[in-house]
Amino acid sequence: MSKLDLRFRQIHLDFHTSGHIEEVGSQFDPEEFAATLEKAHVNSVTCFARCHHGWVYYDTQAFPERRHPHLTCSLLEEQIEACHARDIRVPVYITVQWDHYTASQYPEWLVLDKDGCPVGTPVYEAGFYRKLCVNSPYLGFLKAHTREVLETMPVDGIFFDIVQPQDCSCRYCRARMEALGIDPAADEARKQFGRRTIDDFRIEMTHFVRQFNSRCSIFYNQGHIGPQHRAVMGAYTHFELESLPSGGWGYLHFPITMRYSRTLGIDCVSHTGKFHTSWGDFHSFKNPAALQYECFRMLALGAKCEIGDQLHPSGKIDHHVYDLVGSVYSEVEKKEPWCQGARAVTEIGVFTPEEFHGAAIGELPPALMGITRMLEESAHQFDVLDSRSDLSPYKVLVLPDNIPVSEHFAAKLDDYLAGGGALIASFESGMDIRRSAFTLQSLGVRVRSEGPQNLDGKLVRGRVFERGDFAEYVLPKGQMGKGLPETEHVMYIHGLDVEAQSGAEVLVDKILPYFDRTYRHFCSHRQTPSSGQVGASAVVRNGRTIYFAHPLFTQYHMSAPRWCKTLFLNALDILLPEPLVRCEGPSTMEVSLSEQADENRWVVHLLHYIPEHRSHYIDVIEDVIPLYDVRLSVRVPLPVTEVTCVPQMEVLSFEQNGGRVEFVIPKIEGHQMVALRFCR
Repeated sequence: MSKLDLRFRQIHLDFHTSGHIEEVGSQFDPEEFAATLEKAHVNSVTCFARCHHGWVYYDTQAFPERRHPHLTCSLLEEQIEACHARDIRVPVYITVQWDHYTASQYPEWLVLDKDGCPVGTPVYEAGFYRKLCVNSPYLGFLKAHTREVLETMPVDGIFFDIVQPQDCSCRYCRARMEALGIDPAADEARKQFGRRTIDDFRIEMTHFVRQFNSRCSIFYNQGHIGPQHRAVMGAYTHFELESLPSGGWGYLHFPITMRYSRTLGIDCVSHTGKFHTSWGDFHSFKNPAALQYECFRMLALGAKCEIGDQLHPSGKIDHHVYDLVGSVYSEVEKKEPWCQGARAVTEIGVFTPEEFHGAAIGELPPALMGITRMLEESAHQFDVLDSRSDLSPYKVLVLPDNIPVSEHFAAKLDDYLAGGGALIASFESGMDIRRSAFTLQSLGVRVRSEGPQNLDGKLVRGRVFERGDFAEYVLPKGQMGKGLPETEHVMYIHGLDVEAQSGAEVLVDKILPYFDRTYRHFCSHRQTPSSGQVGASAVVRNGRTIYFAHPLFTQYHMSAPRWCKTLFLNALDILLPEPLVRCEGPSTMEVSLSEQADENRWVVHLLHYIPEHRSHYIDVIEDVIPLYDVRLSVRVPLPVTEVTCVPQMEVLSFEQNGGRVEFVIPKIEGHQMVALRFCR
């Protein structure tokens, strides 16, 4: 365990309960509650002090008017006492920016947009999503409430929810901006002030909490973890990655955010939910196979597990829900010995466009989603980085599609290359912030022209047109064409018009269409076919760098052309001929590699669950399709003494040659771990 005793099998127990519901907590039985959790193999449960409705769920002396009007017991206190008796940890939930009671009683504390209107739920719509400003006197109440919780109960942790930057024009924010010499009318300056405000708030609140509790965990939830968290890591004891695949986050959000978060050096816990959709989906059940996949994937990528649930207003815990939870957590408990203290083993670093262009729940950068799919589908081991990351652990770096490079960043990348590293970049990555010229000269390319414009006079490069109006073609050949027929392949999104500098090698040419598709000239239903005429450079190699002129990864996210993935993997094969993992399984299988240094072993995680788009809104997983006799090859640093399927403890035969160990896994049914033990 970490020094904070963060557990592997957690529950986040929502309790947002309307004041119009009576007899709240009337069926709560502390012994039944804790015993049900224990039977389900749960060892940590986050319980509520104050919810989004604004109600408090304990016998508050400081704010009796906020105690839920129909609460029949001191629910939080009884939950903590019962769980502690069974060694179940109980972090305490406190809402921050959503509080319906406060928003209604103190409208002067609300976040206002630049037109002076409250941000969030309109007055005559259902919902508690009007946001409160932490620059207002609301902060005084929040501190007093938090202090009461810390002083009156044994608190294992604090989970502050809805802590997000706000573009606020309330009178308190305007006064503070003016005092700092910031023009409140300037949109970008106001947004930057909002980001600074929330960073200062997190640091201030952590200092405040530490006055009363020096050991509890502290986390601030904004629904996403990304590069903006690096600046305020000192305010956190750990990260909790809220990522309900069926609740708007999708199945790509968690692996992307975890692959970044785990590089920052603190423990990570990941949320999914027992819900079929998202939070507050009462009396629904996630398919067991989906819950398995989501939890086992957390283990595979180095996170602890957390499942979201919502307690019924009566306070009675649902045994059927915890039968489902227990069916998964009993397996997690068996797997824990091979996950304890594990750290990811990786060799590829992918820079996130989020650092430069932002991101939101359900709106991660398309290029990042595209490259994540490519690398996961090919069993490559990678992390997600930002420009401040340590580059030394990685053999290959990738700048997907739109990573601007400053002179300082270019110097850092050049130093990395000089030290023996390799790099792949695509489209506008490596250019200055204005996207006019390449700052990263190591790519060996220069801009030849801005490229064509549409009839509105706008550049078409990088833009998606439904019928491929400005599509181009590439002609794969040589090593770059491995696995592809030597003929034209369409690139639906127009790339950058570049030429190779002296000393660089053109690996793939662009082939031009007869013309672009406009009302003046078009052919058939979609893009115009190839003219056979060679145009600019499509793929250029310059020593240890390979550059793609097209937004390869965005295109893969949009429509998944297999040839785009093949071209990228061929380039990767040139720069990384001996990858950490090779496998003969299908592209639907995920492979992750971790190290347990204290145990002198590596652990390979293999997952085979297939999300399907069975509904209009969400992907679902219903069936587990087993795989048989999957051959795996792992590049290892030391001789291997034993290869074992765990936790079954089934010893496998293996061969070791040329720094690689090879073995066959008899069966993968959902999730299989294989431990590789090294000679000491």
